[in-house]
Parts: sequence; C-alpha cells; structure tokens
Amino acid sequence: TGSADKRRRSEAYAANVTQAANQRVQIVEVSPRDGLQADPANLSTAEKVELITRLVDAGNTRIEATSFVSPKAVPKMADAAEVMAAVPRREGVKYSALAFNAQGIERAVAAGIDEINGVIVASETFSQRNQNASVAESIERWRVVSRAARAAGMVTSVTISAAFGCPYDGEVDPAAVLRIVEQLVDTSPDELCLADTIGAAVPNLVREMIAAVQAIVGLDLPLRGHFHNTRSTGLANISACLDGGVFIFDTSLGGVGGCPFAPRATGNVPTEDVVHMVERMGYSTGLSLPSLIATTEWFEGVLGHSVPSLVAKAGPFPRV
Repeated sequence: TGSADKRRRSEAYAANVTQAANQRVQIVEVSPRDGLQADPANLSTAEKVELITRLVDAGNTRIEATSFVSPKAVPKMADAAEVMAAVPRREGVKYSALAFNAQGIERAVAAGIDEINGVIVASETFSQRNQNASVAESIERWRVVSRAARAAGMVTSVTISAAFGCPYDGEVDPAAVLRIVEQLVDTSPDELCLADTIGAAVPNLVREMIAAVQAIVGLDLPLRGHFHNTRSTGLANISACLDGGVFIFDTSLGGVGGCPFAPRATGNVPTEDVVHMVERMGYSTGLSLPSLIATTEWFEGVLGHSVPSLVAKAGPFPRV
C-alpha cells in the first residue's frame, strides 16, 4: 500500500509539473485585510478604499478586502461594510472576506462579497488563541458557514492555518493536517489553501505536503499557498509550490501584515517580490509591476513607515 501511495503521489506530481509551462500564476492580494489587521497604522475607510482602487488599477482581480468577524476581536476591520460600499466594481474583479459564523455571512452577503474564506488552525493551542475554539469546533463552524455561503451563490475557500508549524505547540504533525484536509473535502470548497502562518516552512516540507494533499483531493480542487517571509523562506516556498503544481498565492503589497494572534508572525510575502520572481521564471500574472511599486511608495506614506519589500526598493529588472 505504501508503494502504491508513493507511486500515485509521484504520478500526480509529474502531471502537475508537465502542466506548469502553460499555467498562469494567480495572485490573491491580501494587504487590505491580512496586511492591515496586524499593522500598527490605522487607515481610514477612505484610505482603505484608495488602496483597493490602486490595486485594481494595477491589475489585481482577486482581492481580500476585509473581514466580517467580531469588531472586538479585530477592530481594524470594523468598517467592513463601509469599505465594500465604496470599492470599485469592475468586470472580472472579485472581492473576498473572512467570515466565521452565520452572522458574518449575513453581513458579507449584504455587502456584496463574492468569496468567503474560512480558516481552520492546524494546532489546538493556536486554534483556541485565534478562534476561541478547538480544531473540531472550527471545522463544524466552517460547515455551517460554507453551506450558507453556497446558498447565497458565493465562492468558498478554506485555509488551513499554521499547517507547517505552531508558535505555541511547535512542529505540526503532517498527518494532523491531512486529517483536516479529509474533513474539509467533505464541505466541497472551491479552493483549499495551505498557510505557513509563522514562517516555519521550508521547500522540501512544502513539496511533501503538497504531494500528500493532492493525493487526497486530486487535481480538480485548486490549491492555494499562503506564506509568510518571517524567516526569509517565503519566496523559496512559493517556488517549491510551482514545482508541485500550485499556481495560486496570497501576497501582500509591500509585505505588510502578519497574524495578530501569533507572536512575531511578521511578514506576508511582498506582492512585488513574488510578481518579479515568477515573471522572471516565465510565468505571467497579469499585474503591472511598475504600478505595484508606485502603489507601495504611496502605501508607505499612508502607513507612516517603510515596508519589507525589496523589489519596491530596487525596482524592476532589467531597469531602463
């Protein structure tokens, strides 16, 4: 059985690599939500809307705009409805948001959200710190949320957070992640995301995890990667994902953000750095790198501090 499983995973890996040359890398821009919720700056609603508008102008078509969670838990997202009432509605542009319960779904529907994203934390301690619920309870909550979202005609995606390591429990057993995957498949999500919330992943572990997940979900369920550059491995892990046939990634303009519930979990991968890398590798993203860099320069002024992005500092290559 072990040999058959290994052979099946190898075949799936080879099939995805063969398709790689014809794939476009899709960027899901998360700075308006995942970026801002952990940043010390407090942007006004108008500034958030301008950020989103600039992102759309740069070519972004999938943007995580906000979250419909308790304002007490995440006060910086308290103006979610006001933000969504003012964002540009252009053909092909889709907005996503977090929601953890039925009330959040109702608010998201009223605001015109296109996609609901849920989060299941892979470790028990972090799950309690992040969502005040066990892993099992979070999965049951997602079942309710995903049913309500689909009934409202929304796309559903679910993220397994801390899939490669926990700030409280340390190493996360890959078998535990795969058990979560098996349960989430039963909820029929449109997309499944593996998140390295604290920057613990390295390329070989990423490749192994992707192959194991693909052996469960097959090739029909799209996988998305969410990596933090906390320990300077984010870009390497994205490259490993491309090797394994994953072509959708969460990125944050300038590299702002992190998880407010995880100590030192700084550094989403910068959008500009990812776009530069994958396009130099021969993939297309549909995004304008000069526009992203210009927006990052504007963003630093609004935030009142510099951002981690290196491409924003160095500029595109080759530079004319």
